[in-house]
Amino acid sequence: MGVAEFDYVVIGAGSSGCVLANRLSADGRHKVLLLEAGPPDNYLWIHIPIGYGKTMFHEAYNWGFHTDPEANMNGRRIYWPRGRGLGGSSSINGLIFVRGQRDDYDHWAQLGNAGWDWNSVLPYFIKSEHNSRGASDTHGGDGPLWSSDIRDKNELMEAIIRGAEELGVPRTDDFNSGEQEGVGYFQLFTRNGWRNSAAAAYLKPARARTNLRVETDAQATGLIMEGRRAAGVRFRQHGALREVRPRREVILSAGTLQSPQLLQLSGIGPADLLRRHGIEVVHELAGVGRNLRDHLQFRLMFRVSKPITTNDDLRTLAGQARIGLQWLIKGTGPLGIGINQGGLFTKIMPGSRTPDIQFHFGTLSADQAGGKPHRWSGCTFSVCQLRPESRGTVEIASADPMQAPSIRPNYLTAEKDRLCAVESIKYARRLAATAALKPYILDEYRPGNGVRSDSEILAFAREYGATIFHPASTCRMGADSMAVTDARLRVHGIAGLRVVDCSIMPTLISGNTHAPAVMIAEKASDMILADAKQQQSIAA
Repeated sequence: MGVAEFDYVVIGAGSSGCVLANRLSADGRHKVLLLEAGPPDNYLWIHIPIGYGKTMFHEAYNWGFHTDPEANMNGRRIYWPRGRGLGGSSSINGLIFVRGQRDDYDHWAQLGNAGWDWNSVLPYFIKSEHNSRGASDTHGGDGPLWSSDIRDKNELMEAIIRGAEELGVPRTDDFNSGEQEGVGYFQLFTRNGWRNSAAAAYLKPARARTNLRVETDAQATGLIMEGRRAAGVRFRQHGALREVRPRREVILSAGTLQSPQLLQLSGIGPADLLRRHGIEVVHELAGVGRNLRDHLQFRLMFRVSKPITTNDDLRTLAGQARIGLQWLIKGTGPLGIGINQGGLFTKIMPGSRTPDIQFHFGTLSADQAGGKPHRWSGCTFSVCQLRPESRGTVEIASADPMQAPSIRPNYLTAEKDRLCAVESIKYARRLAATAALKPYILDEYRPGNGVRSDSEILAFAREYGATIFHPASTCRMGADSMAVTDARLRVHGIAGLRVVDCSIMPTLISGNTHAPAVMIAEKASDMILADAKQQQSIAA
């Protein structure tokens, strides 16, 4: 690759990177190189929504990270799946369309990040969206990323909704207006029954452009630094070491774990950490890899009295054939939905003004997320705290770029998080015990009736709690000493370098992170192009 063959090099073809590749190359003026460590997205089960179970542990399409032993989780190393390949985690996630709350983004702006309040980011959410319901004041009707309704109502999900209404939670058909409270069906990132990943929505339509080049099996190993300027990228492809030097910028979109890892490998980060691994300190930036946030989920499973669950659909060849035909003919049914059909947002903690917990309701059950379904009719109530106070770290484990980073979420270190864990599990049990669900719930498989006291419930949370796959905030934006990027996502103290992914979130948003990752990249694309135009005007 020539020294100045490209204007921009984007590292990572995930939820944000695919957006950047599309938008930065759209007008034909700029040449863009997109580097992706994983393979193309040509595995069929990526594109079938229920294929989540096939990709959860796939060695080619999933990084398959593990945390360090977690002291507050009985010393367990918790599995963290992250997407590897075109589309990144948007190719293996649960497809759920959730933006977060208005207050999440207004809080970002209050922290000093001008232009990131709800009213400022909403146009980018709308720009990205092709909602199956059409356009409205808060939704887009002609954007690249499809969000679709679940067309067939489910008997068990309808009972869950009625049960939540008994507890005072209103039914809603839109979790994405900025006000979340309610219970109902999720909209999913699907198009005519197929997964609509970031690669399908943004990258595929742009692949024919002569000014966009996509390289797969190309793992970035570090930045080429010239003083305090990011001059290029080193990467390994098919066993060979290569490098590229763009004319304008390097953009890190490698995600919450690998964007800080690449900065640290390149000498940008906490000085003591870098020196400990023999890396020259190019620029001390203490916040790189700090402030890690994640949603910790607790999965309660119940035996169901009627054979109306996805467990039943998958149990026999006849059932599999039936749902396969339903999907092939209509694009509906379990194969076109994935794992979770509905959700609930409500507040349970004293002082909460807005919902502080989220439920994902799955009409199936398995001992492990993405694992083999039980042989009996079952369902899962998965609940998480939306705004956890526990914070962790991501740090390089060595100077070897091929070694996975050290991940320490520090789950349940904050007392409020422990209290919320117990109360959220109690709330799930109250929901399961409502009159609406009484005809459907036979018994509680896990935690089980032997777990009753607060201490026993907390012990269950420690033993079975797991990530719900929403890590964020390890390269957070801001103006204080621990911030990594400014409000235009430029890395503090380094020229020619930005970070554009969920790692820049100052705080974790209240919900699933794919839609916000797309929004961040939509907004970043406009900022990057505006800065380029300004620089051209100055040069002229």
